[in-house]
Amino acid sequence: MGALAAAALAGGGHVTGVITERLKGKGHTHQHLNAVETLPTMQARKKRMIEMADAFVAMPGGIGTLEEFMEVWTLNQLGVLFLAGRAL
Repeated sequence: MGALAAAALAGGGHVTGVITERLKGKGHTHQHLNAVETLPTMQARKKRMIEMADAFVAMPGGIGTLEEFMEVWTLNQLGVLFLAGRAL
């Protein structure tokens, strides 16, 4: 995520980070983001990222990436994921 954020910033993009209090406390916040939202739990973090998203792209990552992708995919399959005011 950090490499993608750095590339977006280098290209003049606006990047908002969404992180948990625990991970922020461990120093996992990117230092040059335009904005950072800190939430208490991973569940709250995922909910906020879904609210902010226009689309979802999964890049190679770890088990957390897989879990987040599967949750979005499941919500889409169930017809309960709404982007831009409509179900996907």
